[in-house]
Amino acid sequence: MPNVTIFIPANRMPPDGALAILTEQCTELCTGILRAALANVHVIYVTVRHGQGHPVFAEIRYRLGPCRTTLVMDQFMEGLDMAIRRNLDLTARIRCFGYAASSICARN
Repeated sequence: MPNVTIFIPANRMPPDGALAILTEQCTELCTGILRAALANVHVIYVTVRHGQGHPVFAEIRYRLGPCRTTLVMDQFMEGLDMAIRRNLDLTARIRCFGYAASSICARN
């Protein structure tokens, strides 16, 4: 953890090169601002059929910790918002969900 999942409508999906740059920037935000180990960072793009709302939806799931305060998460979301705007030229709805380590069952 953290897992960054970005949902993008099929007709707005950018080329692989833009996604590679965005992946690098998301990874830097996770390892820098959130202090996540690189091996624990996952960035996923999901093609969706858009119905209503913002054209892009970003969902971040992360492990709660003393260094991941509201201020830190605000900085992370601001950086993610700028990266998505810069690389996709779209506005994203961003939602972060923190989980206590004791509430996470994981494998691999």
